[in-house]
Amino acid sequence: MASLPTVEDLRLVQAVVRTGAVGTAARELRISQPSASQRLARLERLCGTKLFERDTRGARPTAAGAELGRRADHILGHLEEVYDATRAAAVTQRLVIGTFASLAPILFPVLDGDLPDLEIQQQVDHGHFLVERVAEGTMDAAFIAIADQMTLPRGTVARRVGRDELVLFVPPGARPPGRGRQPLKDRPVAFSTYDKGSEEIHNHLAALGANPRRGVTLSTTIAMARRRAHLALLPRSALTNELRPGEHLTPAPFHYRLTLSVVTTPTPPKPLVSYLPQLRTTLNLS
Repeated sequence: MASLPTVEDLRLVQAVVRTGAVGTAARELRISQPSASQRLARLERLCGTKLFERDTRGARPTAAGAELGRRADHILGHLEEVYDATRAAAVTQRLVIGTFASLAPILFPVLDGDLPDLEIQQQVDHGHFLVERVAEGTMDAAFIAIADQMTLPRGTVARRVGRDELVLFVPPGARPPGRGRQPLKDRPVAFSTYDKGSEEIHNHLAALGANPRRGVTLSTTIAMARRRAHLALLPRSALTNELRPGEHLTPAPFHYRLTLSVVTTPTPPKPLVSYLPQLRTTLNLS
Protein backbone atom coordinates (compact mmCIF):
# COMPACT_ATOMS: atom_id res chain seq x y z
CA MET A 1 0.00 0.00 0.00
CA ALA A 2 1.43 3.36 -1.05
CA SER A 3 0.19 5.06 2.13
CA LEU A 4 2.33 2.88 4.42
CA PRO A 5 5.80 4.03 5.47
CA THR A 6 8.67 2.09 3.94
CA VAL A 7 11.65 0.68 5.82
CA GLU A 8 13.70 3.52 4.33
CA ASP A 9 11.21 6.06 5.68
CA LEU A 10 11.46 4.58 9.18
CA ARG A 11 15.26 4.48 9.08
CA LEU A 12 15.28 8.14 8.05
CA VAL A 13 13.02 9.10 10.98
CA GLN A 14 15.29 7.14 13.33
CA ALA A 15 18.38 8.88 11.98
CA VAL A 16 16.91 12.40 12.20
CA VAL A 17 15.73 11.81 15.78
CA ARG A 18 19.15 10.46 16.74
CA THR A 19 21.35 13.01 14.96
CA GLY A 20 19.14 16.09 15.28
CA ALA A 21 19.79 17.15 11.68
CA VAL A 22 18.30 16.15 8.33
CA GLY A 23 21.60 16.69 6.51
CA THR A 24 23.55 14.49 8.92
CA ALA A 25 20.89 11.79 8.73
CA ALA A 26 20.94 11.93 4.92
CA ARG A 27 24.73 11.51 4.81
CA GLU A 28 24.52 8.61 7.23
CA LEU A 29 21.95 6.88 5.01
CA ARG A 30 23.83 7.85 1.82
CA ILE A 31 20.99 9.78 0.26
CA SER A 32 20.81 13.43 -0.77
CA GLN A 33 19.45 16.03 1.62
CA PRO A 34 16.71 17.11 -0.84
CA SER A 35 15.58 13.47 -1.08
CA ALA A 36 15.51 13.18 2.71
CA SER A 37 13.51 16.40 3.01
CA GLN A 38 11.02 15.20 0.40
CA ARG A 39 10.51 11.92 2.26
CA LEU A 40 9.89 13.74 5.53
CA ALA A 41 7.44 16.11 3.84
CA ARG A 42 5.56 13.11 2.41
CA LEU A 43 5.40 11.47 5.86
CA GLU A 44 4.07 14.69 7.37
CA ARG A 45 1.33 14.83 4.72
CA LEU A 46 0.37 11.22 5.43
CA CYS A 47 0.38 11.77 9.20
CA GLY A 48 -1.40 15.09 8.88
CA THR A 49 0.94 16.81 11.33
CA LYS A 50 4.44 18.25 11.63
CA LEU A 51 7.07 15.72 12.68
CA PHE A 52 10.13 17.95 13.11
CA GLU A 53 10.78 21.58 13.99
CA ARG A 54 13.58 22.66 11.63
CA ASP A 55 15.76 25.75 11.88
CA THR A 56 19.41 26.70 11.54
CA ARG A 57 20.28 24.63 14.61
CA GLY A 58 18.90 21.39 13.19
CA ALA A 59 15.72 19.32 13.42
CA ARG A 60 13.96 18.60 16.70
CA PRO A 61 11.12 16.04 16.83
CA THR A 62 7.69 17.24 17.79
CA ALA A 63 5.62 15.02 20.07
CA ALA A 64 4.30 13.32 16.92
CA GLY A 65 7.82 12.92 15.53
CA ALA A 66 9.08 11.42 18.79
CA GLU A 67 6.22 8.90 18.75
CA LEU A 68 6.95 7.97 15.13
CA GLY A 69 10.59 7.51 16.14
CA ARG A 70 9.58 5.12 18.91
CA ARG A 71 7.36 3.20 16.52
CA ALA A 72 10.20 3.04 14.00
CA ASP A 73 12.50 1.56 16.66
CA HIS A 74 9.80 -0.98 17.54
CA ILE A 75 9.10 -2.08 13.94
CA LEU A 76 12.70 -2.17 12.75
CA GLY A 77 13.69 -4.10 15.87
CA HIS A 78 11.26 -6.83 14.81
CA LEU A 79 12.68 -6.94 11.30
CA GLU A 80 16.21 -7.37 12.60
CA GLU A 81 15.11 -10.47 14.53
CA VAL A 82 13.35 -12.21 11.64
CA TYR A 83 16.19 -14.37 10.31
CA ASP A 84 17.53 -15.35 13.73
CA ALA A 85 14.04 -16.33 14.86
CA THR A 86 13.44 -18.36 11.70
CA ARG A 87 16.70 -20.29 12.09
CA ALA A 88 16.08 -20.95 15.79
CA ALA A 89 12.60 -22.30 15.12
CA ALA A 90 14.06 -24.99 12.88
CA VAL A 91 16.33 -26.30 15.63
CA THR A 92 14.39 -26.26 18.90
CA GLN A 93 11.03 -25.36 20.41
CA ARG A 94 11.42 -21.71 21.08
CA LEU A 95 8.97 -19.29 22.67
CA VAL A 96 9.14 -15.52 22.60
CA ILE A 97 7.66 -14.35 25.89
CA GLY A 98 7.29 -10.77 27.01
CA THR A 99 6.39 -8.96 30.17
CA PHE A 100 6.76 -5.53 31.76
CA ALA A 101 9.92 -4.34 33.50
CA SER A 102 8.74 -4.79 37.10
CA LEU A 103 7.70 -8.41 36.63
CA ALA A 104 10.65 -9.51 34.46
CA PRO A 105 13.09 -10.22 37.35
CA ILE A 106 10.40 -12.31 39.04
CA LEU A 107 8.85 -14.12 36.06
CA PHE A 108 11.77 -14.99 33.79
CA PRO A 109 13.95 -16.80 36.37
CA VAL A 110 10.92 -18.92 37.29
CA LEU A 111 10.15 -19.81 33.66
CA ASP A 112 13.81 -20.55 32.95
CA GLY A 113 14.06 -22.88 35.93
CA ASP A 114 10.75 -24.67 35.52
CA LEU A 115 10.67 -25.03 31.70
CA PRO A 116 14.23 -26.15 30.87
CA ASP A 117 13.16 -27.98 27.70
CA LEU A 118 12.02 -24.74 26.08
CA GLU A 119 14.23 -22.01 24.70
CA ILE A 120 12.61 -18.81 25.94
CA GLN A 121 13.51 -15.50 24.35
CA GLN A 122 12.80 -12.81 26.91
CA GLN A 123 11.31 -9.47 25.91
CA VAL A 124 10.50 -6.46 28.11
CA ASP A 125 8.21 -3.60 27.06
CA HIS A 126 5.02 -1.78 28.00
CA GLY A 127 1.90 -3.91 28.07
CA HIS A 128 0.18 -2.48 24.98
CA PHE A 129 3.33 -2.96 22.86
CA LEU A 130 3.63 -6.57 24.04
CA VAL A 131 0.03 -7.28 23.10
CA GLU A 132 0.59 -5.77 19.65
CA ARG A 133 3.50 -8.15 19.14
CA VAL A 134 1.30 -11.13 20.02
CA ALA A 135 -1.34 -9.89 17.55
CA GLU A 136 1.21 -9.49 14.74
CA GLY A 137 2.67 -12.94 15.38
CA THR A 138 6.17 -11.96 16.58
CA MET A 139 5.55 -12.95 20.20
CA ASP A 140 4.04 -16.16 21.58
CA ALA A 141 2.80 -14.86 24.92
CA ALA A 142 2.72 -11.65 26.94
CA PHE A 143 2.29 -11.58 30.71
CA ILE A 144 0.58 -8.29 31.61
CA ALA A 145 -1.59 -6.84 34.35
CA ILE A 146 -3.74 -4.53 32.24
CA ALA A 147 -5.60 -7.03 30.05
CA ASP A 148 -8.89 -6.18 31.75
CA GLN A 149 -8.13 -2.44 31.46
CA MET A 150 -7.61 -2.32 27.70
CA THR A 151 -9.20 -3.45 24.44
CA LEU A 152 -7.26 -6.44 23.13
CA PRO A 153 -6.39 -6.50 19.41
CA ARG A 154 -8.24 -8.91 17.14
CA GLY A 155 -6.65 -12.35 17.15
CA THR A 156 -5.58 -12.28 20.81
CA VAL A 157 -7.13 -13.70 23.96
CA ALA A 158 -6.32 -13.21 27.63
CA ARG A 159 -6.18 -16.00 30.20
CA ARG A 160 -6.09 -15.15 33.86
CA VAL A 161 -2.97 -16.47 35.56
CA GLY A 162 -4.18 -15.44 39.00
CA ARG A 163 -5.18 -12.72 41.39
CA ASP A 164 -2.53 -10.79 43.28
CA GLU A 165 -3.00 -8.53 46.30
CA LEU A 166 -1.22 -5.61 47.84
CA VAL A 167 0.68 -6.11 51.09
CA LEU A 168 2.74 -3.90 53.37
CA PHE A 169 6.44 -4.69 53.37
CA VAL A 170 8.01 -4.01 56.78
CA PRO A 171 11.83 -3.91 56.77
CA PRO A 172 13.88 -3.97 60.00
CA GLY A 173 13.56 -0.67 61.85
CA ALA A 174 10.21 0.27 60.32
CA ARG A 175 7.27 0.68 62.67
CA PRO A 176 4.17 -1.33 61.74
CA PRO A 177 0.96 0.57 60.95
CA GLY A 178 -0.85 2.18 63.86
CA ARG A 179 -4.53 2.00 64.71
CA GLY A 180 -7.55 4.16 64.04
CA ARG A 181 -8.77 5.88 60.90
CA GLN A 182 -5.29 7.05 59.91
CA PRO A 183 -2.93 4.19 60.78
CA LEU A 184 -0.22 5.65 58.53
CA LYS A 185 -0.44 9.26 59.71
CA ASP A 186 2.63 11.28 58.68
CA ARG A 187 4.46 8.11 57.62
CA PRO A 188 6.39 7.98 54.33
CA VAL A 189 5.18 4.92 52.41
CA ALA A 190 6.80 3.86 49.15
CA PHE A 191 4.44 2.11 46.78
CA SER A 192 4.35 0.49 43.37
CA THR A 193 1.92 -1.54 41.33
CA TYR A 194 2.01 -3.23 37.96
CA ASP A 195 -1.42 -2.22 36.72
CA LYS A 196 -2.92 1.22 36.01
CA GLY A 197 -4.02 1.84 39.59
CA SER A 198 -1.17 4.05 40.84
CA GLU A 199 -3.39 7.12 41.29
CA GLU A 200 -6.04 5.14 43.15
CA ILE A 201 -3.44 3.60 45.47
CA HIS A 202 -1.86 7.02 46.07
CA ASN A 203 -5.25 8.41 47.09
CA HIS A 204 -5.95 5.47 49.43
CA LEU A 205 -2.61 5.95 51.17
CA ALA A 206 -3.12 9.71 51.48
CA ALA A 207 -6.56 9.15 53.02
CA LEU A 208 -4.89 6.94 55.65
CA GLY A 209 -2.53 9.80 56.55
CA ALA A 210 0.55 8.55 54.69
CA ASN A 211 2.99 10.55 52.60
CA PRO A 212 2.98 8.32 49.49
CA ARG A 213 6.18 8.04 47.43
CA ARG A 214 5.88 6.13 44.19
CA GLY A 215 8.69 3.82 43.08
CA VAL A 216 9.29 3.47 39.34
CA THR A 217 9.58 -0.33 39.56
CA LEU A 218 8.80 -2.95 42.18
CA SER A 219 12.48 -3.62 42.92
CA THR A 220 13.16 0.11 43.22
CA THR A 221 10.33 0.46 45.74
CA ILE A 222 11.69 -2.40 47.84
CA ALA A 223 15.15 -0.81 47.79
CA MET A 224 13.68 2.57 48.84
CA ALA A 225 11.96 0.98 51.83
CA ARG A 226 15.06 -0.94 52.92
CA ARG A 227 17.39 2.05 52.62
CA ARG A 228 15.24 4.35 54.75
CA ALA A 229 13.55 1.74 56.98
CA HIS A 230 10.11 2.81 55.76
CA LEU A 231 7.02 0.82 54.92
CA ALA A 232 6.29 -0.10 51.30
CA LEU A 233 3.05 -1.17 49.64
CA LEU A 234 3.53 -3.74 46.87
CA PRO A 235 1.93 -6.73 45.16
CA ARG A 236 2.61 -9.91 47.13
CA SER A 237 4.20 -11.58 44.09
CA ALA A 238 6.99 -8.98 44.08
CA LEU A 239 8.26 -10.39 47.34
CA THR A 240 7.92 -14.10 46.55
CA ASN A 241 11.64 -14.74 46.97
CA GLU A 242 12.77 -11.36 48.26
CA LEU A 243 12.32 -11.38 52.03
CA ARG A 244 15.51 -11.13 54.09
CA PRO A 245 15.96 -11.96 57.78
CA GLY A 246 13.99 -9.55 59.94
CA GLU A 247 11.63 -8.52 57.13
CA HIS A 248 7.95 -9.41 57.10
CA LEU A 249 4.64 -8.68 55.39
CA THR A 250 1.36 -7.46 56.86
CA PRO A 251 -2.04 -7.06 55.17
CA ALA A 252 -2.60 -3.84 53.25
CA PRO A 253 -4.75 -1.28 55.13
CA PHE A 254 -7.27 -1.29 52.27
CA HIS A 255 -8.60 -3.81 49.79
CA TYR A 256 -7.05 -3.77 46.33
CA ARG A 257 -6.55 -6.73 44.01
CA LEU A 258 -4.60 -7.06 40.78
CA THR A 259 -4.99 -9.56 37.96
CA LEU A 260 -2.02 -11.06 36.16
CA SER A 261 -2.99 -12.36 32.71
CA VAL A 262 -1.22 -14.02 29.81
CA VAL A 263 -2.18 -12.84 26.32
CA THR A 264 -1.76 -15.27 23.43
CA THR A 265 -3.39 -16.13 20.12
CA PRO A 266 -6.48 -18.37 20.32
CA THR A 267 -4.13 -21.39 19.88
CA PRO A 268 -1.54 -20.80 22.62
CA PRO A 269 1.66 -22.81 23.22
CA LYS A 270 0.54 -25.99 25.00
CA PRO A 271 3.56 -26.30 27.35
CA LEU A 272 2.99 -22.77 28.61
CA VAL A 273 -0.73 -23.21 29.21
CA SER A 274 -0.10 -26.48 31.04
CA TYR A 275 2.39 -24.70 33.27
CA LEU A 276 0.08 -21.85 34.37
CA PRO A 277 -1.31 -23.59 37.51
CA GLN A 278 2.25 -24.19 38.76
CA LEU A 279 3.20 -20.60 37.97
CA ARG A 280 0.19 -19.36 39.94
CA THR A 281 1.38 -21.29 42.99
CA THR A 282 5.01 -20.17 42.63
CA LEU A 283 4.01 -16.49 42.48
CA ASN A 284 1.59 -16.82 45.42
CA LEU A 285 -1.39 -15.86 43.27
CA SER A 286 -4.94 -16.94 44.03
